[in-house]
Amino acid sequence: MPRSSRGDHSDRAAGAVSPNGRPVLAARFAVPAVPKTYVGRARLTDRLTAALNTPLTLVNGPAGAGKTLLVADWITPHRTPWPVVWLTVETDDNAPGVFWAYVIDAFAHHGLPLPADIGRPARPGEVDRMLLVRLAAHLNGLAEPVVLVLDEFDRVRAPRISDEIEFVLRHAGAGLRLILVGRTEPLLPLHRYRAAGEVTEIRAADLAFQPGETAVLAERHGLSLTADGVRALTERTEGWAAGLRLCVLTALHADDPEDFLGEFEAGHSTIADFLLAEVLASRSDEVQDLLLRTSVLDRIHPDLANALTGRDDAAQVLAELARDNAFVQPIGHSWYRLHPLFAEILRAHLRVRHPGLEPGLHLAAAHWLSDAGLLAEALSHAARAGDWELAAAQLVDKLAIGRLFTGLDSDRLAELFAHMDATAAGPAVDLVRAARALARNDADRGLDCLRRAERELPADCPPTTRFTWAFLRVLAGRVTGSAELAEAAARDARALEGRIPTEGREDHPELSALLLTGLGTAQLAAGRFEAARVNLSAAARTGDGSLTAFPRHESLGRLALIDFLEGWPSRAEAHGCEALAEAERAGLPPAARSGVGQLVLAGVAVERDDLASARTRLEQVADSPALAQDPVATAELGILRARLRLAQGRPGAALKALGPPEGPAPAAPVPPWMEDRLAWAESAAHLAAGDPQAALKSLRDHESGPEYTVAAARARLALGEHGTALALLDALAPDDPHREAPAFAVRILLTRAQAVDAAGDATAARRLVARALTTARPEHLRRPFLETGPWLPGLLRREPTLAHSHDWLPTALLGASRPAARGAPAAAPVVEQLSDREQQVLERLAQLMSTEEIAADLYLSVNTVKTHLKSIYRKLAATRRGEAVRRARELHLL
Repeated sequence: MPRSSRGDHSDRAAGAVSPNGRPVLAARFAVPAVPKTYVGRARLTDRLTAALNTPLTLVNGPAGAGKTLLVADWITPHRTPWPVVWLTVETDDNAPGVFWAYVIDAFAHHGLPLPADIGRPARPGEVDRMLLVRLAAHLNGLAEPVVLVLDEFDRVRAPRISDEIEFVLRHAGAGLRLILVGRTEPLLPLHRYRAAGEVTEIRAADLAFQPGETAVLAERHGLSLTADGVRALTERTEGWAAGLRLCVLTALHADDPEDFLGEFEAGHSTIADFLLAEVLASRSDEVQDLLLRTSVLDRIHPDLANALTGRDDAAQVLAELARDNAFVQPIGHSWYRLHPLFAEILRAHLRVRHPGLEPGLHLAAAHWLSDAGLLAEALSHAARAGDWELAAAQLVDKLAIGRLFTGLDSDRLAELFAHMDATAAGPAVDLVRAARALARNDADRGLDCLRRAERELPADCPPTTRFTWAFLRVLAGRVTGSAELAEAAARDARALEGRIPTEGREDHPELSALLLTGLGTAQLAAGRFEAARVNLSAAARTGDGSLTAFPRHESLGRLALIDFLEGWPSRAEAHGCEALAEAERAGLPPAARSGVGQLVLAGVAVERDDLASARTRLEQVADSPALAQDPVATAELGILRARLRLAQGRPGAALKALGPPEGPAPAAPVPPWMEDRLAWAESAAHLAAGDPQAALKSLRDHESGPEYTVAAARARLALGEHGTALALLDALAPDDPHREAPAFAVRILLTRAQAVDAAGDATAARRLVARALTTARPEHLRRPFLETGPWLPGLLRREPTLAHSHDWLPTALLGASRPAARGAPAAAPVVEQLSDREQQVLERLAQLMSTEEIAADLYLSVNTVKTHLKSIYRKLAATRRGEAVRRARELHLL
């Protein structure tokens, strides 16, 4: 049998007549020519070749999807080992006799004439059943199958013909492979074929061009696009082949093709001509009206379509359009969407056919969507209708104002209301304006809008409106750092909660989470740590979900900050890690993260003398927009930068770091208690620079808290005034809870030890240092010991047994307390000094921790730990763990 099927037998139908008396059109048997610019796609042609293993193949897609050319390009000897018969179907073929006559003639045209005893239909309206039996029997007896391609098969609507095709296919056995190409599914019992695995389907999604294929298509037409341009064009057309080609052809005549493709109006283009002719014009007036009216929607529900059209059969119409691949796609749960280019073209056509109708359609959609509980979409349509009062009222009445601050819709809603008409007025409008201002930390504008809304609120306004006003005042208190405002507003909000339906509160868990976080943050700024802890802890316990992810993350970060400020590094570290984990779990983008948790972890790293980690974390939060708007966090960032520079031996740089931060100042001033903390950091920098008088001057007018006491006592010690230093420490209130916090307790003990040692009481000094070591050990607080200057190393040289059980201490201190054993050979010097991080890894190596355990303990990856181990082995001239630990002990590194 001949293998070629590209028109080698076009004369066979010449002069023939179909049963309807019309000449047989031989052109319908020709395989369409594939243009030179066609992009062959192996991923699809390979699927067609594999499809020969199933009796039935469907290639379905909308107009212009490239169905026909795909199959035509596939028909080559190396892809199709069996003979191929091609027939392009016409609407006249809905008569069974005409259809089967053309099928028989197609076989003859492609060099596969059927036996004469099969016969040929004599009448257009029917076909002898025995003809079909003989045809199926003949095909079943062939030595190799025949591939029959019926292109444009969607033109056949007659159920009888579909039944006859299914009969022949079923009884032809392995002798027939049928490929149906069309826009709609054929009226065959597809469920049977699918259940039996006997059908291959190539759908619209498969036919859609991928970015790489789009790039090749553009190049074939002489158009070079950037990767971004290719991606944008593919996304806008959703890979629709005809749309891509028409866009490329039009762009060839533009001065800047890439800009043209990003900005052209689809409604006035050759694409519009194609779709209006191929899709819209073929539909009834009623269906056209439904498509035009629903083109204003992002997604279409049948009931919503009925509301916009005044009809009651939208479900049936939409389902039929989807089946016909008429650029209407089902997206689940009875919802549909229009192809974006088709929708854009329909909207342009709507404005021409029905001028002024579009705003009313948007308004009707807004009401329907709001009643259906789809607020985000309702707001979008109210805005597009230009009814900002309705949009604002919906946001307030539905208790959704919190979604301007958190959740997946926050950015979209902020962008939506950024376009609110300046002439829009009313309390709801002012509340939305206040929310937008507060979300940007614009306290002045936010408070102005809240005051105006309060004046406009009627006495009988809904409780949801007054609750929204109180809720926003809590956030205003947070932005301005006013705990009094936040607490008063929170009381008002809680008094109103009972008047709000339970389901309303349950639908908006973000309100409670944001209120608690805002209240706790304002109390933290006021120095009311315990009250802040209560509210922030409650916020951290709010239920899971995207709407509460940000306030959970933020509250955990601030709980970490309170722990750190109160001197409990391990607690701070736990909360800080939880804050980071919450952000990762919720997928919060970097710009939406508060940065406070990361800041606290940097502070903990400084306390533990892990300077590399501290530096990395501080660099990560340096550009945080949220951190820059928080006066407390901004001040603490400056303090930690200063402490890091002090640890590096750079007191001048430390003082510079404590200066005013660059960029716009936060809306609220630095609170007084944080001013005290800044003074403490400044005093430490002056003392490190050798200027105790300047250190004392920095503390003037800041006489509160253990930081002040320790800093002042250390300055007095530097001046030789050990008696005054002891008096200052004795003045600490015995019931001050800060005395028990490790970070404070260690510094108090060490400062007192230095003072009593200077007074000549070495025994008391030894006892106090031992207590400091015991207190610091669980927290691995190394920095307080390094801050003592040369005094402590000197003490440890005199009393080496003090540090014998504290191998976690910095090597700078341990080296002074561990001389080599008498008579022992001197260890070879270390090849190169270990870094801080390598020292930490080495210490855990000596504790017999595995690589994975070291990684978890230091918050590093396993690969990073392995890299450090290799470096340690090299520097210690060791090849194994045990040898490295032994060498380290010999060198007094452990």
